[in-house]
Amino acid sequence: MKATNIRRGNIIRHNNGLYRVLSMEHVTPGKGRAHVQTKLRNLRDGTQTEVRFRSSDDVEKIALETKEMQFLYDDQDGYHFMDTTTYEQVMLTGEALGDPVKYLLPEMTVTMEWFEGEPIGVELPPAVELRVVETAPGIKDSTAQAQRKPAKMENGLTVQVPSFIEEGELIRVSTIDGSYAERAK
Repeated sequence: MKATNIRRGNIIRHNNGLYRVLSMEHVTPGKGRAHVQTKLRNLRDGTQTEVRFRSSDDVEKIALETKEMQFLYDDQDGYHFMDTTTYEQVMLTGEALGDPVKYLLPEMTVTMEWFEGEPIGVELPPAVELRVVETAPGIKDSTAQAQRKPAKMENGLTVQVPSFIEEGELIRVSTIDGSYAERAK
Protein backbone atom coordinates (compact mmCIF):
# COMPACT_ATOMS: atom_id res chain seq x y z
CA MET A 1 0.00 0.00 0.00
CA LYS A 2 1.08 3.62 -0.41
CA ALA A 3 2.37 5.49 2.63
CA THR A 4 -0.63 7.84 2.49
CA ASN A 5 -2.88 4.84 3.33
CA ILE A 6 -1.14 4.12 6.65
CA ARG A 7 -3.57 4.31 9.57
CA ARG A 8 -3.18 4.24 13.36
CA GLY A 9 -3.11 0.62 14.58
CA ASN A 10 -1.77 -0.87 11.30
CA ILE A 11 1.07 -3.37 11.49
CA ILE A 12 3.76 -2.69 8.89
CA ARG A 13 7.16 -4.14 7.96
CA HIS A 14 9.96 -1.56 7.99
CA ASN A 15 13.71 -2.32 7.85
CA ASN A 16 12.93 -6.07 8.29
CA GLY A 17 11.08 -5.42 11.57
CA LEU A 18 7.40 -5.45 12.49
CA TYR A 19 5.96 -2.18 13.79
CA ARG A 20 2.58 -1.00 15.05
CA VAL A 21 1.62 2.49 13.88
CA LEU A 22 0.95 4.58 17.00
CA SER A 23 0.26 7.81 15.13
CA MET A 24 0.52 9.22 11.65
CA GLU A 25 0.25 12.66 10.14
CA HIS A 26 0.12 13.56 6.46
CA VAL A 27 2.24 16.71 6.08
CA THR A 28 1.92 18.96 3.05
CA PRO A 29 4.43 21.80 3.41
CA GLY A 30 4.02 24.98 1.38
CA LYS A 31 7.36 24.32 -0.21
CA GLY A 32 8.75 20.84 -0.88
CA ARG A 33 7.15 17.43 -1.14
CA ALA A 34 4.35 15.96 0.94
CA HIS A 35 5.26 13.20 3.38
CA VAL A 36 3.77 10.99 6.07
CA GLN A 37 5.26 11.37 9.56
CA THR A 38 4.68 8.26 11.71
CA LYS A 39 5.41 7.12 15.24
CA LEU A 40 6.02 3.35 15.32
CA ARG A 41 6.47 0.74 18.08
CA ASN A 42 8.65 -2.29 17.39
CA LEU A 43 6.59 -5.41 18.17
CA ARG A 44 9.63 -7.46 19.18
CA ASP A 45 11.32 -5.18 21.73
CA GLY A 46 8.76 -2.41 22.39
CA THR A 47 11.03 0.46 21.32
CA GLN A 48 9.45 3.48 19.65
CA THR A 49 10.75 5.37 16.67
CA GLU A 50 9.61 8.12 14.34
CA VAL A 51 9.80 7.46 10.61
CA ARG A 52 9.10 9.80 7.71
CA PHE A 53 7.79 8.24 4.49
CA ARG A 54 7.47 10.02 1.16
CA SER A 55 3.87 10.03 -0.08
CA SER A 56 4.87 7.85 -3.03
CA ASP A 57 6.68 5.19 -0.89
CA ASP A 58 5.27 1.67 -0.82
CA VAL A 59 4.75 0.16 2.63
CA GLU A 60 4.10 -3.52 3.37
CA LYS A 61 1.02 -3.94 5.56
CA ILE A 62 1.07 -7.15 7.60
CA ALA A 63 -2.05 -9.22 8.27
CA LEU A 64 -2.03 -10.88 11.67
CA GLU A 65 -3.82 -13.97 12.91
CA THR A 66 -5.90 -13.46 16.05
CA LYS A 67 -7.04 -15.74 18.88
CA GLU A 68 -9.26 -15.16 21.87
CA MET A 69 -7.09 -15.49 24.98
CA GLN A 70 -7.72 -15.09 28.69
CA PHE A 71 -5.24 -13.16 30.83
CA LEU A 72 -4.28 -15.34 33.80
CA TYR A 73 -1.60 -13.57 35.85
CA ASP A 74 1.72 -11.73 35.72
CA ASP A 75 4.98 -12.56 37.47
CA GLN A 76 8.67 -11.63 37.17
CA ASP A 77 8.90 -13.57 33.86
CA GLY A 78 6.03 -11.80 32.11
CA TYR A 79 2.30 -11.90 31.44
CA HIS A 80 0.59 -15.29 31.09
CA PHE A 81 -2.39 -15.96 28.82
CA MET A 82 -4.48 -19.05 28.06
CA ASP A 83 -6.14 -19.98 24.76
CA THR A 84 -9.87 -20.25 25.60
CA THR A 85 -10.42 -23.20 23.23
CA THR A 86 -7.26 -25.36 23.58
CA TYR A 87 -6.22 -24.27 27.11
CA GLU A 88 -2.66 -23.81 25.81
CA GLN A 89 -0.73 -21.16 27.76
CA VAL A 90 1.64 -18.52 26.36
CA MET A 91 3.71 -15.80 27.99
CA LEU A 92 4.58 -12.32 26.72
CA THR A 93 6.98 -9.82 28.26
CA GLY A 94 5.89 -6.35 29.36
CA GLU A 95 8.06 -4.83 26.60
CA ALA A 96 6.27 -6.87 23.93
CA LEU A 97 2.85 -5.90 25.28
CA GLY A 98 3.51 -2.17 25.68
CA ASP A 99 0.67 0.05 26.94
CA PRO A 100 -2.02 -2.68 27.27
CA VAL A 101 -0.36 -4.00 30.47
CA LYS A 102 -1.89 -1.02 32.31
CA TYR A 103 -5.41 -2.33 31.63
CA LEU A 104 -5.05 -6.08 32.17
CA LEU A 105 -7.04 -7.76 34.93
CA PRO A 106 -7.04 -11.48 35.80
CA GLU A 107 -9.63 -13.47 33.79
CA MET A 108 -9.99 -10.65 31.23
CA THR A 109 -10.56 -11.88 27.67
CA VAL A 110 -8.36 -10.21 25.03
CA THR A 111 -7.59 -10.75 21.37
CA MET A 112 -3.99 -11.94 20.98
CA GLU A 113 -2.20 -11.15 17.73
CA TRP A 114 0.02 -13.80 16.13
CA PHE A 115 2.55 -13.55 13.31
CA GLU A 116 4.02 -16.71 11.77
CA GLY A 117 2.92 -18.81 14.77
CA GLU A 118 4.42 -16.47 17.36
CA PRO A 119 2.40 -14.23 19.75
CA ILE A 120 3.37 -10.58 19.34
CA GLY A 121 0.78 -8.54 21.23
CA VAL A 122 -2.78 -8.10 22.43
CA GLU A 123 -5.67 -5.98 21.27
CA LEU A 124 -7.89 -4.59 24.01
CA PRO A 125 -11.52 -3.50 23.79
CA PRO A 126 -12.00 0.29 23.41
CA ALA A 127 -12.81 0.58 27.13
CA VAL A 128 -12.39 -1.57 30.25
CA GLU A 129 -14.30 -1.56 33.52
CA LEU A 130 -12.15 -0.88 36.58
CA ARG A 131 -13.02 -0.40 40.25
CA VAL A 132 -11.91 2.75 42.09
CA VAL A 133 -9.97 1.73 45.20
CA GLU A 134 -8.68 5.12 46.35
CA THR A 135 -9.76 8.71 45.70
CA ALA A 136 -10.39 11.96 47.54
CA PRO A 137 -13.92 12.67 48.80
CA GLY A 138 -16.28 14.40 46.37
CA ILE A 139 -16.00 18.18 46.02
CA LYS A 140 -19.35 19.85 46.60
CA ASP A 141 -19.17 23.41 45.30
CA SER A 142 -20.96 25.06 42.44
CA THR A 143 -18.69 25.77 39.53
CA ALA A 144 -19.05 26.09 35.81
CA GLN A 145 -15.95 23.98 35.26
CA ALA A 146 -16.01 20.22 35.73
CA GLN A 147 -13.78 19.34 38.66
CA ARG A 148 -11.39 16.39 38.20
CA LYS A 149 -9.50 14.44 40.84
CA PRO A 150 -7.05 11.52 40.68
CA ALA A 151 -8.41 8.05 41.42
CA LYS A 152 -6.40 4.86 41.86
CA MET A 153 -7.88 1.81 40.15
CA GLU A 154 -7.79 -1.83 41.31
CA ASN A 155 -4.90 -2.58 38.93
CA GLY A 156 -2.77 0.40 40.11
CA LEU A 157 -3.63 2.74 37.21
CA THR A 158 -4.35 6.37 38.18
CA VAL A 159 -7.13 8.12 36.21
CA GLN A 160 -8.50 11.66 36.42
CA VAL A 161 -12.22 11.28 37.27
CA PRO A 162 -15.10 13.71 37.89
CA SER A 163 -15.51 14.87 41.49
CA PHE A 164 -18.72 12.82 42.04
CA ILE A 165 -16.92 9.46 41.64
CA GLU A 166 -16.50 7.66 44.99
CA GLU A 167 -14.30 4.79 46.21
CA GLY A 168 -15.70 1.37 45.32
CA GLU A 169 -17.45 2.54 42.12
CA LEU A 170 -16.99 0.73 38.83
CA ILE A 171 -16.04 3.03 35.95
CA ARG A 172 -15.18 2.64 32.26
CA VAL A 173 -11.68 3.74 31.25
CA SER A 174 -10.66 4.29 27.63
CA THR A 175 -7.82 1.97 26.58
CA ILE A 176 -6.93 4.40 23.80
CA ASP A 177 -5.83 7.32 26.00
CA GLY A 178 -6.39 6.16 29.61
CA SER A 179 -9.15 8.69 30.28
CA TYR A 180 -12.38 8.34 32.27
CA ALA A 181 -15.27 7.49 29.94
CA GLU A 182 -18.32 6.94 32.16
CA ARG A 183 -19.73 5.10 35.15
CA ALA A 184 -20.22 1.40 34.50
CA LYS A 185 -23.74 0.10 34.92
